[in-house]
Amino acid sequence: MSKLQKLIGGVEVNKDLALLLIIGGMYSLGIALSNSFVNVYLWKQSESFLDLGIYNLSIVIMQPITFMIAGRWAKKIDRVIVFRLGVTFLAIFYLTVLLIGENAVNNIVLLGGLLGIGSGFYWLSFNVLTFEITEPETRDFFNGFLGIMTSSAGMIGPIVAGFVISRLADDNGYKTIFTISLGLFFCAVILSMFLNRRNAHGRYLLVEVLKERKRNLNWRMITNAHFFQGVREGTFIFVVGVLVFITTGSELALGKFGLVNSAVAFVSYYLATRLITKKMRKKSILAGGILLYASIFLLIFDLSYSKLIMYAIAIAIAYPMLLVPYVSLTYDVIGRSWNAAEARIEYIVVRELFLNLGRITSIILFIVSVTMFDEKQSIPILLAIIGSGHTFIYFFIRKMNLEKTNEQIDDSGQKNMTEPNLVDGESS
Repeated sequence: MSKLQKLIGGVEVNKDLALLLIIGGMYSLGIALSNSFVNVYLWKQSESFLDLGIYNLSIVIMQPITFMIAGRWAKKIDRVIVFRLGVTFLAIFYLTVLLIGENAVNNIVLLGGLLGIGSGFYWLSFNVLTFEITEPETRDFFNGFLGIMTSSAGMIGPIVAGFVISRLADDNGYKTIFTISLGLFFCAVILSMFLNRRNAHGRYLLVEVLKERKRNLNWRMITNAHFFQGVREGTFIFVVGVLVFITTGSELALGKFGLVNSAVAFVSYYLATRLITKKMRKKSILAGGILLYASIFLLIFDLSYSKLIMYAIAIAIAYPMLLVPYVSLTYDVIGRSWNAAEARIEYIVVRELFLNLGRITSIILFIVSVTMFDEKQSIPILLAIIGSGHTFIYFFIRKMNLEKTNEQIDDSGQKNMTEPNLVDGESS
């Protein structure tokens, strides 16, 4: 056994799996450098929570629409091509931010739409490739190790970006960071060329996979869980970083927040990957959801930078506890569902539809709260309500039973789902 295999617990890693991890890490670094600071960049131009809400709502509306389009195209052309298209739109997004500069706040719908389109194409192909390249035996490792790489990017990106932005005058720091992100996305495109081609054929079964929720309890429960996951993520994914900047007035402080969060998450993801077994999945999801909700109370009373740092540490421990088993469980549900071999893309699309419906609901509630009520009072109350989203995940997955399945194996060794299974870069 090689030293690498000993380090990762004896898991056999092939070329495509390694490439997908590297590409995911580069994407994470590009986003970690820039994503939170785009929201701060817009906030500094308008100091309007409403503008931030509209910008992020544009993202989460365009993302599921793009997912549906990308899913259909992935049935006609190579998934890697769809991936490259996503990275191209992400590059266009950052290029547009650089070109319009101080007028960015006047083009928030355009910017949000570009980022949503890029993210939709990227994540559709990345998720499908994850499903195809990993197996049940390597899935926990992949998700955990990707979390480690994401945390590493999170440690490097925000602190570097915060330092550069705080040291350079005017908007030069922002322009520098956005330019670096462009370079990383370009490198990701080059690496994607070494992935083996993975063509898909057949009908686009999106409607059938949606209807499968009526017959398959596992599938219905996991999609419901993703909706509530999105309810928290929709607002928290942008508002916490802005709260850090408002509290401190410093981009460097936001970078330090991201550094602390990702440093703790780095260790937490590694431990989660090694320690959480299949039998522990549901209990780990429950514990992670409870800790995530408890952490919110650090944000809603007498907010200070020290409390924000404590919050960063708390969620860095909680998210790996929840996400490592939860993501693996999701792919296992898909793998055991009706016609998964042919309709794996459609299952990924439907999952993202429910996740983004939750995000849309969250941001609409945010926009209503800052429009109709006093921001200082309404935002803490809203966070306390929508922050419970991850806690609800457990109540949907606790009765799921992956052992009972109608899956059959044909003579070629390929899974042949002949009947539906009726059993069952949030941080800154």
